[in-house]
Amino acid sequence: MATEPATRPFLVGLVGVGVGPSLTPALHMAEAKAHGLDYLYRTVDLHDIGVAPEQIGEVLSWARALGFNALNVTHPCKQLVIPHLDDVDAAAATLGAVNTVVFDGSRTVGYNTDAPGFATGFAEGLPDAATGDVVQLGAGGAGTAVGHALLDLGTGHLTVVDVDVDRATALARELSARHPEARVDAADFDKLAVLLPHADGVVHCTPTGMADHPGLPFDESLLHSELWVADIVYRPLDTALLSAARRVGCRTLDGGHMAVHQATTAFELITGITPDAARMSRHFRSLVS
Repeated sequence: MATEPATRPFLVGLVGVGVGPSLTPALHMAEAKAHGLDYLYRTVDLHDIGVAPEQIGEVLSWARALGFNALNVTHPCKQLVIPHLDDVDAAAATLGAVNTVVFDGSRTVGYNTDAPGFATGFAEGLPDAATGDVVQLGAGGAGTAVGHALLDLGTGHLTVVDVDVDRATALARELSARHPEARVDAADFDKLAVLLPHADGVVHCTPTGMADHPGLPFDESLLHSELWVADIVYRPLDTALLSAARRVGCRTLDGGHMAVHQATTAFELITGITPDAARMSRHFRSLVS
């Protein structure tokens, strides 16, 4: 990848529903400025402009016509966008979701930076953490990316827990097919009392703990000091789960790590320039606080 500032300007967008409060535009533009780039990042809220998510193919055409270089794609378009792309990166195809679309000449190429974002953040924030037996809460889109990342990191036994056991079972089956060397099971939340005492760590991938969904995803009495705890929620960074985990002596990983590293990967895909991850992390945490 190039490491010198590019001379051409960049026009980038974030497309989805409810994207107005996103920190991504400020994060990208600050890093671009540090590299001397002319870089404009705009949000495109489909609800606000009266466009249905199913029209994401038209949105791609409009963006190309308007001179966009790339789009970040978020809920509810990560799966809907795939049929409208010319090419999909192998990792994104495995996840069945795209969150970054780069206009490469006449072609549209889709990537997913969520899984590598979690993997890099995990290695950074929980170095040498044991991954023999891990419990994952949540089997939605974020959980899919995290599950693949955990297995790529070497997790030997992953248990996917969700209030919708059928969804957890479907994800466990998919993960098992892609990672036959590992054991992947599904369970409901009632099984946490059995699972957590023997687990090395737990990763939380549901909205619980966000500003609009306060609280704990499970009873804090199930936490113990030998357990590491990771949360992908980043607003707030200090979730109720992480606070409770630290009280009993757990090692913890906040959601800022995944958020920053999925952004650094996207920035490099878009510009060809390797960003300063530490600088982006400092800026991100200043924005959150």
